[in-house]
Amino acid sequence: MNEIEAPTEASDTQAVRDLQAAYAEVQREMAGVIVGLDEVIAQTFVTLICRGHCILEGVPGLAKTKLISTLASLLELNFKRIQFTPDLMPGDITGSDVLEEDRTTGNRVFRFIQGPLFGNVILADEINRTPPKTQSALLEAMEERQLTVGGKTYPLPDPFFVLATQNPIEQEGTYPMPEAQLDRFMMKITLGYPTAEEEIEIMKRATTQYRFETKPVMTAETIFKLQKLVRRVPVADHVYEFTSNLIRSTRPNEAGASTYTKNMISWGAGPRASIFLLLAAKARAILLGRFHATEDDVRQMAHGILRHRIMPTFNAEAEGLTTDDIITTLLETPPPVPSAAENLKNTFFRKA
Repeated sequence: MNEIEAPTEASDTQAVRDLQAAYAEVQREMAGVIVGLDEVIAQTFVTLICRGHCILEGVPGLAKTKLISTLASLLELNFKRIQFTPDLMPGDITGSDVLEEDRTTGNRVFRFIQGPLFGNVILADEINRTPPKTQSALLEAMEERQLTVGGKTYPLPDPFFVLATQNPIEQEGTYPMPEAQLDRFMMKITLGYPTAEEEIEIMKRATTQYRFETKPVMTAETIFKLQKLVRRVPVADHVYEFTSNLIRSTRPNEAGASTYTKNMISWGAGPRASIFLLLAAKARAILLGRFHATEDDVRQMAHGILRHRIMPTFNAEAEGLTTDDIITTLLETPPPVPSAAENLKNTFFRKA
C-alpha cells in the first residue's frame, strides 16, 4: 500500500484509493484461509480503523479464532489469545509485580511481568465465562488503553484492538456482561452457519494438504493514518439528522416515541451509539472508495452497532422478535422523532 500523505483534499482522495486497494488485498488473502464470512471480515476491519472493539458471537467451530489471527498477521500486528475461564483473575491478563533478587546488589526488587493484554490484537475468547472482576479489568484496558498495576501506569501497545467472543448456547455457568459494559464495544458481529457450497469447500481444505501462505498487507503506521482518515470523511447535515433520529427512535421514553418502540423496546441506545454509527458509516464509505458518508452507509452498519444496545420487552420476546428484527423494522419505517432543537425548546422554554 502506498504511503498516505498529509491531509489535503487531493491526498485524502488518493488515500481512499490506497485504502480500497489495500482492503481488496486483505480480502484476497483472507479468502485463501477463511471460507465465506465476507461481511464479518468487513465489519471487523471497520471496527479496527475506527479505533473500536467488537464482540463476535457464534456457535463453536465457525473459525472465529482463525479469522482474527489471520487478520492480525495480514496487518503485521502482535496477536494474543486469552481463554477466559471461571478461575481467571485480573492479574492473569494484566500482568503482575514479581519479587526478584538483583544479582549485582543482592537487593530484592519488584519487576513487572506483562500479561497477555500487552498486544495489538487481543482475542478475548468466551468473555462471558469469566467473573465480572476480570471482565472489568479488560474493559478498563479497552477504555483507557493503559493499565494500572501496583500503583504504576503502563501504556498498552498502539493500535490496541480487542475482539471478544461469546457462545450463544450453553449459558449455564456464565457471567453475562451488563448492558453498560456491552456498550463499550463498538460492534456486536454475529456469525452464522456456512452455506452448503461453503461447507463443502471447508471440508475439502481441512481434509487435504491444502495450505495457503499469507503475506502482510498493512503496517501499524498505515493503520494509524487510516484511523485519522476516517475522522476526516465529511458528512452532510441530513446524514447527521438521519443518524440521530434512528438512534432516538430506539428510546421508548423519548418524546414522540412510536407505539412500536414503546411496546417492543424496554431500553434503547445512548449517545455512544450515535458516535459509533456515524464513524462506522464513514469507514464503510472509504472502504467502498467514497470520501463521503451517506444514509445508506448508516443503514448498512446499524445492526452491528445497535443489536447489543437495545433491550427487547417481554412482548417482543413473546412474539419471537430479536433485536435484529426490531432494528430492521425501525430502518424500514423510522418513527417520527422530534429533533434535538425541538426537545431543547420544550425543556427550557416551556410556558408556565
